[in-house]
Amino acid sequence: MIADIWFDPSCPYTWTTSRWLVEVTKVRPVEIRWHVMSLSVLNEGRDDDPEGDPEGYLWYPVRVCAAVQQKYGSEALGRFYTGLWNGPDEWIGTFAPALERAGLPTELASAGPEYDDAVRASHAEAMNHLGPHVGTPIIVADGTAFFGPVISKIPVGEPAGRLWDGTLLVASTPGFHELKGAVHAEPQR
Repeated sequence: MIADIWFDPSCPYTWTTSRWLVEVTKVRPVEIRWHVMSLSVLNEGRDDDPEGDPEGYLWYPVRVCAAVQQKYGSEALGRFYTGLWNGPDEWIGTFAPALERAGLPTELASAGPEYDDAVRASHAEAMNHLGPHVGTPIIVADGTAFFGPVISKIPVGEPAGRLWDGTLLVASTPGFHELKGAVHAEPQR
């Protein structure tokens, strides 16, 4: 089974969910395809700024992601995304070391507005699956699309697989729309 995940690389909860998805591949026959989406694009035209980014800094990482995906593909994008974080609360802050960790040219760190169309196209593809009422990440597997799950702790081993099985079961139920748990905690390892 292929699991397509669209992510904004700046979101720590999305990083936690992506690490869960990596764990899923160890216990279920799932292959991940990585795609970029953008909280900046998602929030365009809003009166408020839920990300607290009036300067537009969130564009920088998504542009680098788009450059990586365009030039080197999904698997390389996954490696770069992994390299951006040391843990759920440890964004490394610069792109060249993450590119280096991923075995990619560090020149990609200077990706600029020339990648905005690619970011917007990938983001639009994600939104086409669910609509604009969701955030990051969006996952599509076996024709079932869902936002999240938003998790604060990464399940490993069979618990990761059970969460995957349950998420697919619930998300594929006709008429299902949303499920929320108790107030979330900060992302943890």
